[in-house]
Amino acid sequence: MGPLSPARTLRLWGPRSLGVALGVFMTIGFLLLDLRQPLAPSLRPALLSCPPRQRLVFLKTHKSGSSSVLSLLHRYGDRHGLRFALPARYQFGYPRLFQASRVKGYRPQTGGTQLPFHILCHHMRFNLKEVLQVMPSDSFFFSIVRDPAALARSAFSYYKSTSSAFRKSPSLAAFLANPRAFYRPGARGDHYARNLLWFDFGLPFPPEKRAKRGNLHPPRDPDPRQLQVLPSGAGPRAQTLNPNALIHPVSTVADHRSQISSPASFDLGSSSFIQWGLAWLDSVFDLVMVAEYFDESLVLLADALCWGLDDVVGFMHNAQAGRKQDLSTFSNTGLTAEDQQLTARARAWNNLDWALYVHFNRSLWARIEKYGQRRLQTAVAELRARREALAKHCLAGGEASDPKYITDHRFRPFQFGSAKVLGYILRSGLSPQDQEECERLATPELQYKDKLDAKQFPPTVSLPLKTSRPLSP
Repeated sequence: MGPLSPARTLRLWGPRSLGVALGVFMTIGFLLLDLRQPLAPSLRPALLSCPPRQRLVFLKTHKSGSSSVLSLLHRYGDRHGLRFALPARYQFGYPRLFQASRVKGYRPQTGGTQLPFHILCHHMRFNLKEVLQVMPSDSFFFSIVRDPAALARSAFSYYKSTSSAFRKSPSLAAFLANPRAFYRPGARGDHYARNLLWFDFGLPFPPEKRAKRGNLHPPRDPDPRQLQVLPSGAGPRAQTLNPNALIHPVSTVADHRSQISSPASFDLGSSSFIQWGLAWLDSVFDLVMVAEYFDESLVLLADALCWGLDDVVGFMHNAQAGRKQDLSTFSNTGLTAEDQQLTARARAWNNLDWALYVHFNRSLWARIEKYGQRRLQTAVAELRARREALAKHCLAGGEASDPKYITDHRFRPFQFGSAKVLGYILRSGLSPQDQEECERLATPELQYKDKLDAKQFPPTVSLPLKTSRPLSP
């Protein structure tokens, strides 16, 4: 991944010896927030030594908590008057590779004036060459991944009517017991059924090799010696990225690092092929968040962007009712034998996603070590306390609601798949200022995209034609 930003001067608490006690005090204070009071001012520290990053590329991966990240980007850009690179509808031609021509208002440089874009963040299949036609190469590139076992559970429920493989299977367990009985490479919607993260990152796939019957061995918990992943950090993007390359990394001779070959030089079924893909992603993305450590990832994101903690506090979006996020990444502790088998089979079937997830989970924790675990724990506690206080202040019941109770269409999330997607109902009696901020927090992604679209491309109102006054008889 890209080089880490310098240490920030963010100091949320007093001396270290008082950190834990003061953290508890602040948490209690947030929870006892008087709901009649206006929202507390931003938690942005007054003495930040770096300007906030405002040129951002977020690869919104599927079923990985990315809608919640999109929500905070929508709010930040809306609040600061930034310009979004928006799709004509809600996705950039997905599942086809991203094309700059699909950005609304994009005009190739032909001597005319092109207003700059600040944020590119809606669903796409990543295509670096075309992204760099829209966004400058020094933008902050980031994304999010999720354990493929948890992702498979969510994707099966959400995309059962979309993926032919899922549609033909009576259950996820039945699908994973014999996936090749249902899955056909290239069939409509079947990119949702295998290695969805790898697909979203725009990486090439090895040719399908039909496994021998019963030869789908579940992987063991990750062993760094087996994956042999290349170290993070392949140099500044300005030196490593070539706009003329689609997805292939180029020589990094300029910064005296070893060259990364093209995938054509590897056996596409080998670990070298996977290493190539991961090393290339490291050279492109400055940060890859991990859904199972969502709040920790948010703190690191705020630090990398030189944002205040309030800028990344928000509510979960596109969450399915009755599902709890599995926070145990590699451990099977607490799972039934049946769940353990399903988890192992899901990781084996999604082997490229599993390698990708292990790699970025490891790089996230390396980043946490550099940030400081105690410092991180303090910031995460504050973020969670602030989120809970905002929920109590903004939301009826202080939590997400079943969509059947959401009568205001502005806050009712799009319903798709077999599971209900939760949304939010605002409390009554909010001040105008708090109403505006709470609406930002509660607005689902599709409605927010429409709001941003209308703001950037206001509809033209045609005036009625003047009619001549009839002559008197």
